[in-house]
Amino acid sequence: MNLISPEKEQMESEFAGIEAGRGTRIKTRKRNIAAPLDPASFSDAIVQIYVDNAGDLELVAKSIESSDLNFSRYGDTFFEVVFVGGRTQPGTIKPEEEGDRHPYSVLDCAAQREAILPSVLYIQKTLRRRPFLIKNLENVMRKFLQSLEFFEENERKKLAIFTALAFSQKLSGLPPETVFQPLLKDNLVAKGIVLSFITEFFKEYLKENSLDDLIGLLKKGKMEDNLLDFFPSAKRSSEALSEHFTKEGLTSLVEYNEKKMFEVKLKEIKSTLTTMINDEAEISEVIETVKQQVKDAKFPDIEVIRMLWDVLMDAVQWSGKNQQQNSNSALRQVKAWAELLNAFCTSGRLELELIYKVQTQCYEDAKLMKLFPEIIRTLYDQDVLAEDTILLWFRKGSNPKGRVGGCRGSSVPCGSRRRFGVAAVGRWWRVAGRRGRAARVPPAGTAHNNRWLALAVGAGLHRMSELLEGQMEVAGGGWGTARSAPATGGGSGGWE
Repeated sequence: MNLISPEKEQMESEFAGIEAGRGTRIKTRKRNIAAPLDPASFSDAIVQIYVDNAGDLELVAKSIESSDLNFSRYGDTFFEVVFVGGRTQPGTIKPEEEGDRHPYSVLDCAAQREAILPSVLYIQKTLRRRPFLIKNLENVMRKFLQSLEFFEENERKKLAIFTALAFSQKLSGLPPETVFQPLLKDNLVAKGIVLSFITEFFKEYLKENSLDDLIGLLKKGKMEDNLLDFFPSAKRSSEALSEHFTKEGLTSLVEYNEKKMFEVKLKEIKSTLTTMINDEAEISEVIETVKQQVKDAKFPDIEVIRMLWDVLMDAVQWSGKNQQQNSNSALRQVKAWAELLNAFCTSGRLELELIYKVQTQCYEDAKLMKLFPEIIRTLYDQDVLAEDTILLWFRKGSNPKGRVGGCRGSSVPCGSRRRFGVAAVGRWWRVAGRRGRAARVPPAGTAHNNRWLALAVGAGLHRMSELLEGQMEVAGGGWGTARSAPATGGGSGGWE
């Protein structure tokens, strides 16, 4: 029994006919009908606007604004006319054999900032009115930068100046990676074309911007750490980079690169040293490894001392709340690795730098705030610091960063501030003063009294009784030395 109605059968028959393509006609909507591309006519119209206004970019901008040209379809063509004066052949920078050209393009200007800046401002004004054109500008600039070898040297210089001015004027939305990444083509780098271009770019950009601005630009372009990538492989070294940019007058960029390389090498040495400390390697092995890395990296001695102290303190297992545990851990670490510090503190100057470093960290780190005298005493006991170094630090070498506030009111002059660590010596002096008569302690304020106080830093309260009992003897009005400078590694070397 057929349950399908005749009307439904007819509809199914019609649908089947449509699917089979029999007797059907597809109509195209008018809105989907696209006119064929005609970049030649658009290019000629833009060129004519330039010619009619004799290259006056203010008048050209007004004429373009009032025109009904379709910039959304021919944005690339528009910027080709701006840069080279006419339309280029597809995929190249060669001009079309047919079509009009004008003599007011960027490449027709003089290779000077004053001549190219009006074109930058003109493009900036155009982009503000038609923001969608920024993608077309990126396309054209990428094409030109990838084809630098086909431009004359003078034309490449003009493009470099234009690019620098575009970033200086913060051309609307132009991303730095659009400029830097296309330059890294192997053939362009190998020929030195990229190095010449980027040098002109740096020189022009730094005329109106700071080095920090340039570094920020390189970061956005993902080239901050890859300056050597602009150099041919045969010249890809820090020495070649320094020599080239110094010759071009870009000393600030050289200093930045040296600082960057220093930080990279310092990080590598810190990582190696931290690993060896955590693995509890032999001290002799650690010393040899660090010496070799320092030699290869050509590190200054002072930076080595600072680095060693930072790594040692970073390797301490700090407690969150137990201050006594923190103090014991820090002193234990200093005592355990004193030989490492001693191996690199080869002069009084380096010993003094170590005291400065300890003093500053104790001042800035709450965990070590009251530990400075104990650390100095430990370093003295372990022959890392010599007596003469502590004396010099006490008399005239205290680090200003280690000062504590002493100006409680306006009646107290700022010059009366006590220095951090020296105040602790004063407290020791008051404790020892009650017993000082038996040891014939010199009067306060004398040179020998200063010597006594400075040694108190290295000796600590627990040794004060030994000092008072005669370890420091008076002989002929002069004070004997409780402890002479170590024979090796502890400051016996002369002051540098």
